[in-house]
Amino acid sequence: MVEIHPDKGRHTGSEAGLALLVTRRVTFAAAHVLRRPDWDAERNQAVFGACARDHGHNYVLEVSVSGPVDPETGMVVNLRDLDRAIKGSLVDRVDHRHLNHDVPFLQGLVPTAENLALAFWRCLDEALASAAPGCRLRRLRLVESENNAVELAR
Repeated sequence: MVEIHPDKGRHTGSEAGLALLVTRRVTFAAAHVLRRPDWDAERNQAVFGACARDHGHNYVLEVSVSGPVDPETGMVVNLRDLDRAIKGSLVDRVDHRHLNHDVPFLQGLVPTAENLALAFWRCLDEALASAAPGCRLRRLRLVESENNAVELAR
């Protein structure tokens, strides 16, 4: 027999000073080229190497949020709300797109992993404020390849 006690497991306040992060992982595929239009082909090739040509990646994006644990649900955020915010504000806009040509919020940006992470942070921070009130974006990790990842945190 299983007994469920809704009052058991509630926070006692002894967790002060701890940071609770909830992380969601999503994937998307996109193409891009690392090239500055004001540089000639030789300089772009020297700086960006093989990435100065069109190519694509299967990206992994990890989004971590924090906030108070809701005493009724035991959750910082409902994962459906978090998924909806990530998908609607970002994944739907970049998945199976060419980041240089098809994504308005990236226009004029050299889509390095660093620049993408910064742009994605702005999109997600704004989306989470309305989709998941009470939780705050704390960490974003963008994995471009098995050898290359960038991370932002506050």
